[in-house]
Amino acid sequence: MKQYGVRRGVFVFLIAVFAGMLVAHTQETAGTVPVHMTVTASATGDGPTPEVKRSDVTVRQRREHLQVTGWEAARGSHAGLDLFIAIDDAADRSLGSQLNDLRAFINAQPPTTNVGVGYMRNATIQIVQNFTPDHAAAANSVRLPLGNAGSFGSPFLSAISLMNGWPAHPNRRVLIMVTDGIDRARGGPRSPGLSTNPDVNSATTVGQRTGTIIYGLFTPGVGHLSRNFLEATNGQNGMARLSEATGGEAFFLGTRAPVSFRPFLESIQKSLDNQYLLEFRIAPNRRAGLQSVSVDTEVSGVELISADSAWVPAQ
Repeated sequence: MKQYGVRRGVFVFLIAVFAGMLVAHTQETAGTVPVHMTVTASATGDGPTPEVKRSDVTVRQRREHLQVTGWEAARGSHAGLDLFIAIDDAADRSLGSQLNDLRAFINAQPPTTNVGVGYMRNATIQIVQNFTPDHAAAANSVRLPLGNAGSFGSPFLSAISLMNGWPAHPNRRVLIMVTDGIDRARGGPRSPGLSTNPDVNSATTVGQRTGTIIYGLFTPGVGHLSRNFLEATNGQNGMARLSEATGGEAFFLGTRAPVSFRPFLESIQKSLDNQYLLEFRIAPNRRAGLQSVSVDTEVSGVELISADSAWVPAQ
């Protein structure tokens, strides 16, 4: 009888502990919704990228710490990736010397990656290869640019068109834009007091809303705007802003064509190989919209790169 009483007491104690944990969890998640983001772990040195555990991740909204409810390495059953390469049809034909680097990058993708290819023109996208696991077919669809942006050429509006039409899928979403970033639809002097191209802001909003990470590869374009230093640097600044805000990176060496895309593509591949799927909870507003968040870790030798805002559904 005494032994039975002890066991019963332990059982009652465990139930009480579990109930307390359940109540605490309910209180923590009450009034919040789950939000998902793709986060890139980037080594701060030349060595391999350290592993980051869920307990190592901090998500904050200003000074408030948000609850991290999921953290999975984008490997194995979580490795799915939709990768789209968008080439600006306004690019100079000197891009031809870089096409084999792009084809090799496509062919080197793992079987879990679906690749799409298209050309940016007239503020839209001409898709020459829909998402496919057939990497050879995707690589073979890469062609020389036309050297003409059309009547309304804007790489940022083209990116918006692509992202809005992206098929719904749980895979990670990555867009590589090969362009000089010049918005020929808004070419010429900016309006007084307008420091940022509004198309860049719109593309940033859509990228963050859809969870698309954007990388930029600079290549010179055609026409007199490409020879205008102000327009060329404005284009690069726009691509840098778009990439940084969505958790990606823009690559360029001045305003001249790079000798090779290979080191840039290798850097992008390293990022793709070290990504994590993050879930955290945040208080929604009455309307769906973007909310600023920051994702950090104290693990030595690595930094976490993510979009600076997350799309939060309505309350």
